[in-house]
Amino acid sequence: MTADLIIRNATLVDAGGLVADSWVAVDSGLVVATGTGTPGFLATETFDAGGAMLFPGLIDSHVHFREPGLEQKATIASESRAALAGGITSYLEMPNTKPPTLTADALADKYLRAAARSAANYGFFLGATATTASELRLVPRHRLPALKLFMGATTGAVSTPPPAALEEIFRICSAEDIVVMVHAEDDAIIAAEAAKAISRFGSRENVPVGMHRTIRSREACVTASSRAVELATRHNTRLHIAHVSTAEEVERFLRAGSPEAKRITAETTPLYLDPQFDEAALSTGRLKVNPAIKGSDDAEALRHAVDAGLIDTIATDHAPHLPADKEGGALTAASGAPSVQFALPVMLGYLFPQTICRAMACNPAGIFGIRRRGRIAPGYVADFTLVETAEPYTITDSHVVSPCGWTPFAGRTVSHKVASVWLAGRMAYDRGTFTGAAPRELEFGKPWPAVV
Repeated sequence: MTADLIIRNATLVDAGGLVADSWVAVDSGLVVATGTGTPGFLATETFDAGGAMLFPGLIDSHVHFREPGLEQKATIASESRAALAGGITSYLEMPNTKPPTLTADALADKYLRAAARSAANYGFFLGATATTASELRLVPRHRLPALKLFMGATTGAVSTPPPAALEEIFRICSAEDIVVMVHAEDDAIIAAEAAKAISRFGSRENVPVGMHRTIRSREACVTASSRAVELATRHNTRLHIAHVSTAEEVERFLRAGSPEAKRITAETTPLYLDPQFDEAALSTGRLKVNPAIKGSDDAEALRHAVDAGLIDTIATDHAPHLPADKEGGALTAASGAPSVQFALPVMLGYLFPQTICRAMACNPAGIFGIRRRGRIAPGYVADFTLVETAEPYTITDSHVVSPCGWTPFAGRTVSHKVASVWLAGRMAYDRGTFTGAAPRELEFGKPWPAVV
């Protein structure tokens, strides 16, 4: 038997564990066989992985690439390159750009932009508004991973739809088996806490960054998540709670088990999981994100929730800003941080590889119905991420691919590096070099699709 490519001597990573001395055969962009020991194939090209970990191409299901309208911060081209350098082969991008992605035409425009200049596989969310019911009829199902609902103001977000429109959105998404992904923070609670802070410090400008966690409180998160869960439960709609930041949300709303059997699933991010962000770090603009990072106790609870399968996906919520945008206080500095490039080596310091594989490959592919992605198995697209164990090295801002030029992980010492990345069996990134392999538009169906 023959193949286009054999990757041999790899430690294959899947949700169940690691398998050493593995090989993968690829033909016409698809995995055709896997095994251990000596490959039973002749190949045009053979790649020796040197024992390194071979993941399915990782999927970042929550990024902000800033195009259109905010290209001074970042572009689809720049951030998709940063994604590849971080081992991310596929991304799903959020609708809060300028203009926001709220119509079928705006969604089609993003796909055109990505087809022209993305370095990684791509898909885009449609934002939920009062007119969503009519717009959904105009969007091809294969271009819709989910509907993004903002229940709470954040950077560039649109307003929460009025109650009647919310009911209609959840009803339609239930009938069509479309996932609703929710940003859950309560505006009224945030506004009340902001008013208290302004009164205390004398002006918006004087409120220090350290007050961000108080203003965008855990109560704001729990209240909004509760409302979203109530709507989803009543309409039997698939709900995915984005960037969970509190232990209370885990305890109240999330359950262990296979996400295939759940109607309510959840995501968190490396910034909320991180065990090394101390009080001093959380008082700087670099770690000002929405929802706010709550603290070490929540981080520990969230790591446990990921390990136990209560939280189903990890996404970066990559949100680049220029350094000047991050200056100021809790009510003036921009919220968001660029994390797509270094999330994987940082997380390998505190999560098992198979846990990362489950949360950043298998589960995102299933929850959002991404066809032929998320596993290394016959019939799946040959997207791979090769990660090597390295001599400890320290991440610095000078390593950053994104034009924003900084990372919240600067100063962190890690022991893993993304070595190589393949898209459909062709190398797209190799030890710092982008090789130009062509990405593909992702195709979406109902959650947990068959391979074909």
